[in-house]
Order: sequence, then C-alpha cells, then structure tokens
Amino acid sequence: MPNYMMLLYSPETPTAEQADHATEMPKWIALNEEWERAGSLVANGRLYPVSSATTIRTRDGETELTDGPFAVTKEILAGYYILACADLDEALKQAERFPIARYGSVEVRPIMDDPTKNPVGDRAAAAAA
Repeated sequence: MPNYMMLLYSPETPTAEQADHATEMPKWIALNEEWERAGSLVANGRLYPVSSATTIRTRDGETELTDGPFAVTKEILAGYYILACADLDEALKQAERFPIARYGSVEVRPIMDDPTKNPVGDRAAAAAA
C-alpha cells in the first residue's frame, strides 16, 4: 500500500486561539487511535514553532544559514502524518478528517518508494485509460 504525507499547515495562532484548538485534542487522539488500529499510521509528529527553524542554502559553494523558515507566510508547517492508503482518493478522504483543515490546510503528497516511478504520471495515465 502506498504511503502519503499529510503536511499540516496552520496560521501562527495567538495564545487565545490556541486554547480553542486544544479543545480539539480528543478528535486528534481518536484519529490517531483509529489509524493505528487499522495499521495505516506510519508516522506523525508536531513541529516546534518557526522561530526554532534554520534554513540552509548552498549557492556557488557558499553555505548560508538563515534563522527561521524558507519563506515568510501567514501559515506555518505545524506537523505531518504519513499514512498508508490504498490510493490518492483514500488519502484525500483521510486528509479531510484532520481538525486543522477547518482553520488551516492539509497538503497531501505521495511518497516515492521507487524513484523511477512517477505517481502523478501513473494517476494521469490511469485516468486516461
């Protein structure tokens, strides 16, 4: 079964809103337990705030370290999940279930287990058939 990475994006949340989001913890726990029982949860994790990030770029042999994320945006990468799903349609259905989808966004990307495969091209070819 292919793996899909769910990248969870959220606005940088003021302290007052963090309490509101914390009330959703039972929903997160229920999803984790369901996916663990089903054997589809491969990995997940929360990330520290963007203030803890360091971005590294190497250009023309010179390495540059920058405090913070690569881009300044209104949403931050807050965490990730890797789920084993039958196909992209199932992965998208699972992504809709994340509570964060109501106030942030969830990016779904297939993980290549064989670098010679192109899952996007495979899906387009299957749709054309």
